[in-house]
Amino acid sequence: MKNIFRVISFLEGVSFILLLFVAVPIKYFTDNETYVQMLGMPHGILFLGYIVIAFLLKPELKWNNKIFFTVLIASIIPFGTFYIDKKYLK
Repeated sequence: MKNIFRVISFLEGVSFILLLFVAVPIKYFTDNETYVQMLGMPHGILFLGYIVIAFLLKPELKWNNKIFFTVLIASIIPFGTFYIDKKYLK
């Protein structure tokens, strides 16, 4: 389960960065929503997967509430999932 979480975490982080720093600027500067529509749904699914798997892993990895809260908050901060991978999953 930990390896699946690492993959989901990486993909969620990449999709979030692409959404924030590529798709959204294209949307507002060129008035083209295509990239937001293409990346939005996969990112949302990956985000939900990240959250669900984090809940499932909490007892297995013996995360206390502070670490668990950090893992959850990292999903909404750009580059946060990469920090979690390096700090808590390796």
